[in-house]
Amino acid sequence: MHRPAHKLGVWAALGLVCSLVLAQAQSKPNFSGTWKVNNTKSDFGPMPAPQSSTSKIDHKEPSLKIATTWVGDQGELTFESAYTTDGKESTNSFRNMEFKSKATWEGSTLLIASKGSTDSGEFTMKDKWSLSEDGKTFTVVRAFSGPMGEATQTLIHEKQ
Repeated sequence: MHRPAHKLGVWAALGLVCSLVLAQAQSKPNFSGTWKVNNTKSDFGPMPAPQSSTSKIDHKEPSLKIATTWVGDQGELTFESAYTTDGKESTNSFRNMEFKSKATWEGSTLLIASKGSTDSGEFTMKDKWSLSEDGKTFTVVRAFSGPMGEATQTLIHEKQ
C-alpha cells in the first residue's frame, strides 16, 4: 500500500514523540528497597553522624513512602513520611514539627523541597535524590536553612 510522503512524515514524528515520552518515563529510577547510610562515605555537615540510619522505601510512582530508623546518642527514633512525585503538596510531621513538601522530577533526579516551622522559627530543606546506574547506591544531597543557619549534607545509602 502506497502512502503519501506527508503522512509518513506525520507517522515518523508521532513515533519520535512516543519514543521520547517513553524514554523520559524510563529515566525515573525506583527507590524501593531497604537502604542503610554509609557513615564513612557520607558527609553530615555540622550535624553529628548517627550510629546507624536505615530507610525502608516503597516507591510506586507517583507514591513515595519512607520509614526511617535512626539510632544516635539520644536513642532510637523512627520517622515515617509520604510524598507524591507529581508536584502535589504533602504534609508530614516529626515530633512537634509539621512540614509541607513538594516532590518533582528533574530528569532522573528527584527533588523534594520542604518548608516547616519549629519553636525556634521557620526552616527549609531541599533534597536531591539520585540512584546509581547499578541501583545499589542512593545519594541524597540535602541543603538546610533555618534559625540555626545553613548546612549541607551528602548522605550515601547502600542497598541492603
